Amino acid sequence: MMRDQVLKKFPGGVDFQGQDQGPYITRIQAEARAGSGQIGVVGGLHGDLSSFPDNWADLSELDLTGINVSLAFMKLGKLGTSEQKYIPWIQANYVMAANKQALRYLPAGTDINNLTYDQLIEWAKTMAEQTGSPKFGFPAGPKGLKHRFFQGFLLPAYTGSEVSKFRSPEAATAWKKFRELWQYTSPASTNFDFMQEPLLSGNVWVAFDHISRLRDAFDQKPDEFVAFPAPKGPMGRAFMPVLAGLAVPKWSPDMRKAKELIKYMLQADQQVATLRAITFFPVTDAALPADLPASARALGPAVTATTNSPDALPALLPVGLGDKAGQFNQIYIDTFERIALNNEDIKSVLDNEAQTLRQLMVNAKAPCWLPDADSAGNPCPVH
Repeated sequence: MMRDQVLKKFPGGVDFQGQDQGPYITRIQAEARAGSGQIGVVGGLHGDLSSFPDNWADLSELDLTGINVSLAFMKLGKLGTSEQKYIPWIQANYVMAANKQALRYLPAGTDINNLTYDQLIEWAKTMAEQTGSPKFGFPAGPKGLKHRFFQGFLLPAYTGSEVSKFRSPEAATAWKKFRELWQYTSPASTNFDFMQEPLLSGNVWVAFDHISRLRDAFDQKPDEFVAFPAPKGPMGRAFMPVLAGLAVPKWSPDMRKAKELIKYMLQADQQVATLRAITFFPVTDAALPADLPASARALGPAVTATTNSPDALPALLPVGLGDKAGQFNQIYIDTFERIALNNEDIKSVLDNEAQTLRQLMVNAKAPCWLPDADSAGNPCPVH
């Protein structure tokens, strides 16, 4: 689909080589050591591209006139340098979804596309009290993506950090807010892995999840649901993008053609064609055509509203943890269970889990990633 639908019209053609992560990284490393090779343009996730920052040409002078790329994503593409190491390409994300009958319970004067966590709590409370049962749902099941909510949304929105301020007073406030929200959350949430299912059944009216885990609800009953960004906190609208970018190796055999290909991939037609091919959304303001699946038409604007928000605060997927990524996730899951399910003292839980997190970062030798401050190659500190 990439060859036939996305790249086919590029002048001169493109030799597209999709690869698994192992061969992909090995090929880049081999050409980097040789200082020459055949790779013209590299497409990959932020975490992949950030592993080779010294190998990418500076794309700061690339002419993107008429193409509006998310400024937050352009900043990520600098990889902590003054150069534009990669150009954002495509994205997936997490959003909120609501049954339209929930909208009547919104707090007065609330803009659903500009929610705060306090307003979400008030909304959930009103629904529970006026309908007789909790209507907010959360993916807290065994395979739910609950840890991503805490890592990429709730905690950074209150602390501006994913790691360093794990046990800060601001983090304690964030967990206090979530405990308030949990009072008005469906108790069946501990069984929910994909929120599209309880939304379709009517057991839940408002939910948070990854767009791929909400898709069926919008495709099956497109007139019943709306999608919108996750709430914002004191530090901004924190969100966890699954971001892919395009980079040019310094040894690219045709630098001019490589830059032309990147511009081609950012054109509206190619952004939409890529969405159709692999269900990753544009990083630009490309208009989405009417004949897209209902889920894409509904979820796309919510993703765009999130990433283009003036207070957007990207909190990246963990970088540099290797085989310890599962342990990192478990710390956030354990913290959730102890605070929300077991009702343990918040400060004591954070103090305890912070010790585990600190040791993990040291063992993994993992430097900080956004939104945490650069740790100069040292293990990301847990203050």
